[in-house]
Amino acid sequence: TKGGCTVNRQHAGVLFGGILLLVVAMGISRFAFTPLLPFMRVDEGLSFQEAGWLASSNYVGYFVGALGAGFIYRRKKGFLLSNVLLNVVSIIGMGLTHSFALWIVLRFIAGVTSGFIFVLTSSIIMDYLAKHLLTRWSGYAFSGIGIGIAISGLCVPFIETRFLWEGTWIGLGLLSTTFIVLTLLLWRHIVVQDSERVAKTADTNIWRGFMPWLIIAYGLEGLGYIITGTFLVDIIYNIENLRGYASYSWVVVGIAAAPSAPFWMAMMSRFKPIHVMFVAYILQVFGIVLPVLSQTVWSVLLSAFLYGCTFVGIVTLATGYGRQLFPRQSGSVVSILTTFYAVGQIIGPVIASRLEGHFNTFKAPLLFASSIVFCALLILISGYAFTHRKKVIQVERVKSTS
Repeated sequence: TKGGCTVNRQHAGVLFGGILLLVVAMGISRFAFTPLLPFMRVDEGLSFQEAGWLASSNYVGYFVGALGAGFIYRRKKGFLLSNVLLNVVSIIGMGLTHSFALWIVLRFIAGVTSGFIFVLTSSIIMDYLAKHLLTRWSGYAFSGIGIGIAISGLCVPFIETRFLWEGTWIGLGLLSTTFIVLTLLLWRHIVVQDSERVAKTADTNIWRGFMPWLIIAYGLEGLGYIITGTFLVDIIYNIENLRGYASYSWVVVGIAAAPSAPFWMAMMSRFKPIHVMFVAYILQVFGIVLPVLSQTVWSVLLSAFLYGCTFVGIVTLATGYGRQLFPRQSGSVVSILTTFYAVGQIIGPVIASRLEGHFNTFKAPLLFASSIVFCALLILISGYAFTHRKKVIQVERVKSTS
């Protein structure tokens, strides 16, 4: 029993179904590209810049999906599941063509559907758990991202040695299909209520208080984290003495990410959210910059671990805290946060590939990424101090007039 109510079989099934949807849409559809990229680059002669364009195509799609999800008020369940099926098609399609133009299109479709799936699944699960007084369990849904990353990290080298990168995409698509079938069974009795448009008033305007600062910082986090999220395995693969550890590094990211969501949610319920976010951001900055400072096996694996345990953690903290600030508008809050995050993701790989091309070293994009995440942290701290000071002044004014 947690959060004042018992987790029964139906609650657990709904939550597990949500986890599986994020395994497919985030861990596999979005992030299997990272461990597959070195093999695609070698076999297809892809440049670092072309890889950057493929990544950005996916993130442009993710931006469209995340933004569009904020306008879905009716038939959420049916719309969500249709996007899941289209998402799986885009995974399998990657292994059926060698056309760069078609890859761009398929990665875009994967991005659009992932954006819809992440926002809708998150809001459906958070609303369902809140309705049954089980909010503390919401962090577990985000563990699907890490579990999916670990699955893709383990499956890619195993399948690739037998069926090359093309067979790996198809294999991951078939694995995703089994997860979808299981989710359909688990969710067959869940009824998702149509949400109502909340009338815009001064109280429902989310662009006030600490929220704008949280949104801007989260957008910068999207820009910084995605550079490591896209190129980590490729960077390690291209360091001669670390090549054998490239795929393992992505498994480490997934293993660290899987339990991180419930861990950071537990920390947020125990300590001030701003303090918990400060720790998460600082650890991520250190994790991103570590391969620049040291290129040993242990340093890159520690970098992967810190990256995994913080990037999903920051997603969980930002969306969870945003929902705390505006509990009646979970869909809008998650959509706006994810949209700004997606804008950062679009820009990140393009800047990273340009920096790598200009300086001819992976250290340049990693230094840029760590500095951007540090800027995000400074904005969070400044925003908290500013809004806290504003509240104090308002309280003092009320006291002086009464």
